[in-house]
Amino acid sequence: MRIATWNVNSVNARLPTVLAWLEAARPDVVGFQEIKCLDEKFPREAFESLGYNVETNGQKTYNGVALLSKYPLSDIRRGLPGVDASGFEAEFEQARYIEAVIETPRPVRVGCLYLPNGNPIGTEKFAYKLAWMDRLQAHARDLLRQEEAFTLCGDYNVIPTP
Repeated sequence: MRIATWNVNSVNARLPTVLAWLEAARPDVVGFQEIKCLDEKFPREAFESLGYNVETNGQKTYNGVALLSKYPLSDIRRGLPGVDASGFEAEFEQARYIEAVIETPRPVRVGCLYLPNGNPIGTEKFAYKLAWMDRLQAHARDLLRQEEAFTLCGDYNVIPTP
């Protein structure tokens, strides 16, 4: 199975480029980050015409993630589960996570994420990023306990430090 991930930075603005790449690369599963549109504004038909099943977790103007698959998608989960250390509930977060089971003869769960960039250090944005990462780590531990095949792909927004 070929799984690809791409921060498209506005799927509608780059649609011709994205479609051309999909036709050339032919991945089985794709995770998009920063789709920057609501679910109803996502160009679903364009991707379905290439044989992809589509699920989105969109947000107007910012963020947003999508999963495309040549195989059926099931057990769709939008948003990262859990509550961060400050009590911030997942349902109020930005559209940064989507997850589904890719229904193949050997199913695999795929999570697509767009981690907050969180800079500069010492700001609320940085604290939000760290809390989001804690929730991601807790969710990954839960997935490991289920002993099913899974992958977490996406834009981790991590930079090296000197």
